[in-house]
Amino acid sequence: MKEYNMKKYIKDKILFLGLLTIFCFATMATAQQMGTGISATIVDEQGKPLSGVQIFAPKGISTTTNAKGEFTLAKVSLDQSIIIEMDGYNTQLINSSDLIGEVTLKKSLFLASDKDIVKQAIKTITKREMTGAFSSVNTSDRIVYDNTQYVRDYIEGLMVGVKGTSSVRGIGTALFVIDGVIGRDPNILNMDEVDQITVLKDASAIALYGSQAKNGVIIINTKRGAINKRSATVNIRSGLKTPIELPNYLGAVDYMQLFNEARRNDGLEVFYEQSLIDDYKSSTNPYLYPDVDFYNDEGYLRGATTTTDIVTQFAGGNDKTQYYINMGWNYDQNQVLLNSEANKGSNRFNVRANVDFKVNDWIKSSVDVVAIINSNKTANENLLSSGTTFKPNAYAPFLPLSMMDRSNNSLNAIIEGANVFNGSLLGTTQALRNNTPVAEILAGGRKNKITNTTQFNNAIDLDLSMITKGLSAKTYLSFDFLDVYTESLQNQYRVYEPTWEDGQIVDLTPYGEVDLKDQTQNVNSNSFVSRLGFYGLLNYEKTFKNKHSINTTILGYTFTEQEDDVLQADKYSHLALQISYDYKKKIFADFGATYANSIKLAEGNRGGLSPTVSLAYIISEESFMKNVGFINYLKLKASGGIIKSDIDIDEYYLYDENYSDGATFTWADGVFNREKDISQGQNLSIDYEDRIDLNFGLEANLFNSLWLEFNYFKTDFDNQVTRLSNRYPNYYNIFRPYDNFNKDAYHGFELGLNYAKNFDSGFSFNLGGNILYSQSEVKTRDEVVEYDYLSRIGRPTNAIFGLVDDGFYSENDFNTNTNGDLVLNDNLPVPAFGAVQPGDLKYVDQNNDAIIDDNDRKEIGQYSNPWSYGVNLRLQYKGLSLFILGVGQFGGELITDDNYFWVDGNDKYSEVVLGRWTPETANTATYPRLSSNTNNHNYRRSTFWMKDNSFFDIKRAQLTYEFGKDVCEKLGMSQFSINTAAINLFQFGESRDIRQLNIGSNPQYRTITFGLRTTF
Repeated sequence: MKEYNMKKYIKDKILFLGLLTIFCFATMATAQQMGTGISATIVDEQGKPLSGVQIFAPKGISTTTNAKGEFTLAKVSLDQSIIIEMDGYNTQLINSSDLIGEVTLKKSLFLASDKDIVKQAIKTITKREMTGAFSSVNTSDRIVYDNTQYVRDYIEGLMVGVKGTSSVRGIGTALFVIDGVIGRDPNILNMDEVDQITVLKDASAIALYGSQAKNGVIIINTKRGAINKRSATVNIRSGLKTPIELPNYLGAVDYMQLFNEARRNDGLEVFYEQSLIDDYKSSTNPYLYPDVDFYNDEGYLRGATTTTDIVTQFAGGNDKTQYYINMGWNYDQNQVLLNSEANKGSNRFNVRANVDFKVNDWIKSSVDVVAIINSNKTANENLLSSGTTFKPNAYAPFLPLSMMDRSNNSLNAIIEGANVFNGSLLGTTQALRNNTPVAEILAGGRKNKITNTTQFNNAIDLDLSMITKGLSAKTYLSFDFLDVYTESLQNQYRVYEPTWEDGQIVDLTPYGEVDLKDQTQNVNSNSFVSRLGFYGLLNYEKTFKNKHSINTTILGYTFTEQEDDVLQADKYSHLALQISYDYKKKIFADFGATYANSIKLAEGNRGGLSPTVSLAYIISEESFMKNVGFINYLKLKASGGIIKSDIDIDEYYLYDENYSDGATFTWADGVFNREKDISQGQNLSIDYEDRIDLNFGLEANLFNSLWLEFNYFKTDFDNQVTRLSNRYPNYYNIFRPYDNFNKDAYHGFELGLNYAKNFDSGFSFNLGGNILYSQSEVKTRDEVVEYDYLSRIGRPTNAIFGLVDDGFYSENDFNTNTNGDLVLNDNLPVPAFGAVQPGDLKYVDQNNDAIIDDNDRKEIGQYSNPWSYGVNLRLQYKGLSLFILGVGQFGGELITDDNYFWVDGNDKYSEVVLGRWTPETANTATYPRLSSNTNNHNYRRSTFWMKDNSFFDIKRAQLTYEFGKDVCEKLGMSQFSINTAAINLFQFGESRDIRQLNIGSNPQYRTITFGLRTTF
């Protein structure tokens, strides 16, 4: 506890100092004097007036130019900073003293304006200058009409080249970089605080992020204050969530009948007498003959739960200090209705403050502080989980007092000393007295899982132009603390087994300790994780003769993550060099080299060099392309490189010889000792795993309205570390080392399209789409197989290997021997997984050896869909808009292999068993025969259990109305909108019922929300 308090003390001090710093500098931002006024005219480079130019002055004063390009700013004094900006032109920061007469705005190059800046955490660059493969979205462009609060929603279906919410090109989970800090969790953010999301895909784009970036990088930048732009925004969203699918288990009568059938199939006597089953069928007493279903019976689960998000934002600043503050609250109600006082749900509170300030003419700095508290209050038992095993006929969880014989004095004594819940005692049976989920929820106590997240960043930017023009430096320091602990109360309670006579309870047998509430709150620390990150960089940029530009960056990075009770901290560090060159902002070349250091490798072998190169050529600006009218912009790109990585080397000291306890032996009159055996051979030459990358792409703007981006990629993952099992003889087993051996290859393409059209009537639409094809292939494996079809080589890395089913065994497949037992016909292969009978699955004998065993497995599918796509549509008429997002995947399969589908032994029966094989349903059965034993033959991976995993999901739809300027001004607002949205609206696909079904956990939800957003 002392150690825990010290950690909390350190976090509180850092948070206090950070907030104090922010308060001091935010206060400085208000120190301005009111002035008189200024006027000027804004023109373009040809001297033509520009209308609609936005002018921002201190104290939140702003205006726009009229048709003549004129504007007037009242109460603005001289010698103040003024921001002038317009889409398609370079933004100007100008002193108010210089706003005399005409001010000329220069038109920016295509994809080179301030809105086209890609914030890569370590450095910023415009989309025009990017040579690597990337996708980027600015949230301010869409947050009003796509008002989700989950960051991953802006990735899936919207970002070209991303499969799902985090897999770049389907090759693995990407590295998240949030505000320059590697490894932060995007789930802690609300969407309102996010400014930009960028996906870096190829080796050239990810090289600066070191070995952790092996699977691609997703960069998230939060919002920051801007000079002279003051705003306050409130976003409120509330709605209802309804489960899309819940498990459907059989009722008591069906379960008992089918369990008896299973026992008969196994040659055993029935478990339930028919008279008892008949009593269940005809009884009107659900307490004597219970039929319990936690998922569908009234009182256990809510039909719908509520969700609420409230986010407030404040931003502003002057030329010396800018600030951004975000405060949010999210509430999600628990699905479990039973004991709603305990199962309250989760509350999340967040505060973010980002401050940028100018120290002097050559030093700028920023301080970011984040504090998040998440509290999830539940009972000690999870009803959604226990419902998967609790049999419908087990016992009645409630025993009503109204059904008890109160003339029985001994019974009354028990009742008077018992806890009563809604007029009932808590029931059980002797056999199940330790399996009482309802009683545990109502009487067993409660818990509150608390997750505290604290983050602190400090950046210092140094302008070193006094040494040489174009030289700058930056340092970046971050502290992260994640503290997860659980507060709980563990109550004692009693449950009772009833004795029934003539429809009344005449006696109760108590089990458990006497009812007693826990008066001491227990605190258990689940985990405490601290992260320390730092990088420093030196940057030099220079332009020669207005044609040639170079930008050179040298970076040093280190990162440490330490978790409680984990001996070895995770440490990553690297040095990086990147040299960028461009000619007339038309031809670009990037050369990179990253030198990583890994403590997972042996000394002398810990360094690894990752070289990359990329080229881009804006060919549309050449003279020979000028007459191609429909091509407004065309850029060709190519890149290649090698990324050295240790991120998938799961353990430390794999290179070293390890020992473990061996056999025991005795000596010296009975003294015991144990021998030490080598459990892992030494291999000091283990090296980095390699990502070898090649990418060809293009970006195009066609017909002034169609945006297109395309990339073809080929990525090899070579020298993957594995323990070699087949390269050495069996007698060398204990000496087998780890080594670089496996190799996988990925190839595919990604295509993104976006078409926008505006009409004079006020109607506009925007249609976007993207598709990703990513297929993998195993190139090298440490394997020795007898048959070629068993080899993994040449097949997808996620290939499903299993048996090929050939229907069910029929009665004609068996003969009866002299003992009356069924014997499989001689012309059929003999299964090695156990005895079979009619109704069991029949498999194909792939090698024709007359035996069905693991040698008959072959590739039958692949787990992951190689094709994924997204489609989004926005229709707008004046202030009314409709946004729809759909996502889909196809080409892969899924296996139904949990206890909901693989039902044997004493498992609870789900609806899938209704299609079981019987002699009467032999031609129509959709499920094998039932068995009360463990059935190793039927329940193994095979084509029978494989389903098509293709789907198309209408992910989100939102209807928004944005009020006009006149209404907003009357309300004292600058913007005001209302919206209603539907999330997970509908899914199409052969296996949608399976895909949308969660077993033993919170269900997937369909959500309807109503919201409003206002900005002052």
